[in-house]
Amino acid sequence: MPKKEVIDAVTMKRALTRITYEIIERNRGIDNLVLVGIKTRGIYIANRIAQRLEQLENVSVPVGELDITLYRDDNKREGIEAELHASDIPASLEGKEVILVDDVLYTGRTIRAALDAVMDLGRPKRISLAVLVDRGHRELPIRADFVGKNIPTAQTEEIIVEVEETDGQDRILINRKED
Repeated sequence: MPKKEVIDAVTMKRALTRITYEIIERNRGIDNLVLVGIKTRGIYIANRIAQRLEQLENVSVPVGELDITLYRDDNKREGIEAELHASDIPASLEGKEVILVDDVLYTGRTIRAALDAVMDLGRPKRISLAVLVDRGHRELPIRADFVGKNIPTAQTEEIIVEVEETDGQDRILINRKED
């Protein structure tokens, strides 16, 4: 089965706007908020949410970039040599409302690694999770607080998020992996 577009640019923008409004509603003000995007596409999504927050609330929310490479459990298990890319967190996380941002939530292992990385950087007041797509199939007890779209998938499928910044267009594809 060839790649099939399941979400176009307009629908993707709506999903990000919905996440933004939910963040405003649940946080009762965004003055103590820090968005932390998980490399790579989570950073672009976090930046877009921050731009929308600024448009709606007239408050500039800091956006950090988190590299979880050294925290992944699959690298250790498979003997993969991890290549570290620097994390860039522009504000202290101590006592802050941190929202981790990623493109796709799948098994939960990426988020577990991100939680470990954030805790090494400081002690936030609270950590929430925002994802563009929740595709199910969790292996760990992790759930997103803010979800753009739920897209149920089979284990033999993958979700591909394309963003303008790296892929030249915004869309979400589903691809059936060959067995």
